[in-house]
Amino acid sequence: MHFLTKFLRSTVPHAAGLAFALSTTVRAEPVMPETPSDVAAAPADAQKTSSGLASKVLQAGKGQTKPAAADTVTVHYSGWTTDGKLFDSSVKRGQPASFPLNGVIKGWTEGLQLMVEGEKRRFWIPADLAYGENPGGGRPGGLLVFDVELLGIKAAPKPPPVPEDVAEAPESAEKTASGIASRVLTKGTGTAHPKATDQVKVHYSGWTTDGKLFDSSVLRGEPIVFPLDRVIPGWTEGVQLMVEGEKRRLWIPGKLAYGENPPPGAPVGTLVFDVELLEIVK
Repeated sequence: MHFLTKFLRSTVPHAAGLAFALSTTVRAEPVMPETPSDVAAAPADAQKTSSGLASKVLQAGKGQTKPAAADTVTVHYSGWTTDGKLFDSSVKRGQPASFPLNGVIKGWTEGLQLMVEGEKRRFWIPADLAYGENPGGGRPGGLLVFDVELLGIKAAPKPPPVPEDVAEAPESAEKTASGIASRVLTKGTGTAHPKATDQVKVHYSGWTTDGKLFDSSVLRGEPIVFPLDRVIPGWTEGVQLMVEGEKRRLWIPGKLAYGENPPPGAPVGTLVFDVELLEIVK
């Protein structure tokens, strides 16, 4: 049973397997981790934080950088209850795991930010920073003890900067009869424009006119592919102005976006998008 899936604040069924990318497809020979001699309680020389998290370094690291809460980390780990029962171990499975640090129990989010690459540390995580005293669902309760080795850090992408002209389109912007305004940020290398029936592959970021970022494939680090006639009308029209390799800023009025009274969660009013047309997929 992979209890690492249970570190996520939202429930992830064990049957679905790890939702995280694993750092390697080669499995090492399984090793049964040794129960720590101090599993019952943190020793007097353990470091303690104001939250109640206790830890001690088992192996000094070679790195200099510590992960931030939004970063993805790759680790080997083993976890015990204070009676010495091993309830989960990537070491035993012979395969490290990677996961976003802000998607796990509070004790891990806080504790791993104390570490550098190559470091191995033992944590004593109180129940209020783990799963509580009586969590149910097969999760371990009470104080938990983890040995964690930080193998790698993948920094989270930085949010794209807010456009300086996000509040309204400049006078120099191109305007269409429908009310879309746009300006080219980077000239394209292609010559063909996509048709409404084509599929396109793009990177994009979208803001409301007060500068709030509401969506970004750039921030997720993954471009998207979609049929151009299946998106908001402002995208269907605006992306047809572009060629492959081009990056363009679009000011799309509410009537061509989600309207002035959009569905729950959708942004309202004029929206501003930076769109990079990577490929016309057809």
